[in-house]
Amino acid sequence: MKNRLFIPAFAIFLLFIMAIYFLVNPSYEKSLKAQYYYEIAEYDKAYSLAKEAFSLDLYNRMASTIMTQSQTSLKYVSYIQDAKKYMQFIDEIATHQKISDADKAKIRMICNVMISAYIKLAPSVVTDDALIKESAEYYNKFEKLLEKVNKN
Repeated sequence: MKNRLFIPAFAIFLLFIMAIYFLVNPSYEKSLKAQYYYEIAEYDKAYSLAKEAFSLDLYNRMASTIMTQSQTSLKYVSYIQDAKKYMQFIDEIATHQKISDADKAKIRMICNVMISAYIKLAPSVVTDDALIKESAEYYNKFEKLLEKVNKN
């Protein structure tokens, strides 16, 4: 009977020691902070902290994973920012009375660049669905715009 109580107590003690190790170890502490920043969509901060944690302990898989996931999310964020900027530029061109051949060529080039950039994005299972959806919407807009420009 004594042995049965000893095993759970030892397991709880072992878990307690492991929890303290993870909370006190600077690498894992930074990893936990990075995970928090990743969850609130602060991908730059998450990447930075995960990179620091990984440099402290190359065997910290949590840091490695967060660093990779943050990089993926940052690529999506960058794509969306570029898409917004280019769409605004294209909207300014569209306000002209007549769109010149040079402007059509600019629009064609922008669309081709953004379409090829989207194809290079590779989401993971934990990539934010909102990022994936918004980038797909911009991709579709660029495809339709390219189709319209090529028709004229």
